[in-house]
Amino acid sequence: MHGLHSRGQSKESCLSIHLVANPLRCLFQEPAKGAVPGRVRIAISRPIAVAGLLAVACVPGCNRQVQHSPDVWAVVNGKEIRKDEVEKYYRTRVNPEGQAPSQEEALSLKLNVLDELINNEILIERAKKLNLEASDGEVEDKFTELKSPFTEDEFQRQLKERGVSVDDLKRDLRRQLSIQKLLNREVVAKISITDQDVADFYNANKAQFNVAEPQFRIAQIVVTPRKEPQIRNRKNDDATNEAEAQRKVKMLMDRLNSGADFAQLAMDYSEDMNSAATGGDMGYVPESALNQSDPALKKMVLGLKPGQVSQPIQLKEGYRILKLITRESPGLRGLAEPQVQQTIRDTLRNRKEQLLRAAYLAIARDEARSTNYLAQQVIETAGKLPDGGSADAGVKPVGQQ
Repeated sequence: MHGLHSRGQSKESCLSIHLVANPLRCLFQEPAKGAVPGRVRIAISRPIAVAGLLAVACVPGCNRQVQHSPDVWAVVNGKEIRKDEVEKYYRTRVNPEGQAPSQEEALSLKLNVLDELINNEILIERAKKLNLEASDGEVEDKFTELKSPFTEDEFQRQLKERGVSVDDLKRDLRRQLSIQKLLNREVVAKISITDQDVADFYNANKAQFNVAEPQFRIAQIVVTPRKEPQIRNRKNDDATNEAEAQRKVKMLMDRLNSGADFAQLAMDYSEDMNSAATGGDMGYVPESALNQSDPALKKMVLGLKPGQVSQPIQLKEGYRILKLITRESPGLRGLAEPQVQQTIRDTLRNRKEQLLRAAYLAIARDEARSTNYLAQQVIETAGKLPDGGSADAGVKPVGQQ
């Protein structure tokens, strides 16, 4: 929204153990907001021990050497992870319309993707051993839930655009659900937040609960009378001229007046690429930011009651339909307030969960047998793969399982 700034929301990797609830969105996601087009943001994982490229090992119970085809980029407890699987997830993280990443950037991201796939394979094996693998029925239920917001044509188009098949999606769903069941049992079930924990956090962080000025939590649906270069709504719907924009706004208001859910309509039709995925939710907007926005917009927000939806307002950049979710007055929020209690419990639970997940994964990796051949090849060639430097080159591993 012009002149308004909401709190940013971090996005976690869809392949890491910080699992998302919607693997379909994971496969379909665009590069993170704020990223330079075509560039990738690299997060370096833990150091990888590099063995010799031509290292060989004895498989338990035999004396034969184990060799893998050039498209095998890692082996985890005997299970191969191939180049094409890494490439599939790599493509979901790079903007195809932007400047191509450099060889170093591409290889760094592929190493991160491969490391996450190794982690997931280790956790999947643990889930199977504990009889926690997702059933066919659980996978089908989740698949139906993810598919439901789309028409069949829309769903197939999304899959095709991302180079993902239905089998790919169901395979990812089984993996995501299985790992989540494992972590729920082995990690989440061990977390306990006491009333004393909550009180201690509040007393140590009172400043966080002091609202300095009025704040407005606002959601929006945006319609522009021009073709947008990128549309992120679920219907892939875009008004391209004034007449289409007016018809679209009328349709949206008719549906809202008939009781349709604001957040669902925002996800389906809003043309704002930053807020459509969150149901139009912009987070809390302080009054000082509201003062810097269009005067008509400020007047509209101030006139709304919590839960109320505005009439369409036409601004320079297009039409806005607003919903005031809640408003907060300035002052110190007390520990007895339910929202304060819930915020603290969520914060403490998330902290403990991330700590226990990291520790659990470290133990799981220590107990697993894995070899990252892509990492070996990158080190051995100083980042220059044997086909002349292409980041898409295959590696030629020969080594231990």
